[in-house]
Amino acid sequence: MDVQLLIACSVMMTLMVLLPGPDWAYLIAAGTRERTILPSLAGILVGYLAVVAAVAVGVGAAVAALPWFIVVLTLAAAAYLTYLGVRVLREPPVVAAVAGGGAATADGTLVGAGAPAAASARPWVRLLQGAGVSGLNPKGLLVLVVLLPQFTDAAGSWPIPVQLAVLGLIFVGACAAVYSIVGYGARRVLRLRPSAMRVVSRVSGAAMIVLAGVLVVEQVTHLVG
Repeated sequence: MDVQLLIACSVMMTLMVLLPGPDWAYLIAAGTRERTILPSLAGILVGYLAVVAAVAVGVGAAVAALPWFIVVLTLAAAAYLTYLGVRVLREPPVVAAVAGGGAATADGTLVGAGAPAAASARPWVRLLQGAGVSGLNPKGLLVLVVLLPQFTDAAGSWPIPVQLAVLGLIFVGACAAVYSIVGYGARRVLRLRPSAMRVVSRVSGAAMIVLAGVLVVEQVTHLVG
């Protein structure tokens, strides 16, 4: 593949990942609530890898030709984000200050001062949740189904499915880099200011619900227009 094409694709993919969306809200919530963000981050990446595989084998073109499918998928994503957001708002982490510069959750587990909070869900549950967030993320589908094919070269030496797979992996790599910073950045805030844990958690939960509403409004506007 053309090196300049790969660079242009990398820049575009990174810019798209930098735009806050459902993935950001989910990783921020994981960073403030869980012992480690790795299962949640892995779930996000697995969801996108599944979409990349589908696009590479030609499913993306079929989906792009079915506008109603995108609408259904968007509404499903909005419902799922609302569920996650309500759950975060109803079950925010409870932190109380303790000696030694740390804090403790309601069950006495130390957090802050380098000690992580107790995980609120099993790793495999968080992996599945992350896969659901990214697999249903309309922004990710827009990038992989609509934008990605524009960077392929029909005259190139690589088959189109291989080009799509490579370009998709660039997008997944950008997600891994950016979302690691987002998730661990949220954890850093928690360590420096444990009292901010509840605030950040509530903001991320509310952000999921707001994003869900925006997705629904965009689809309704598009259908009416």
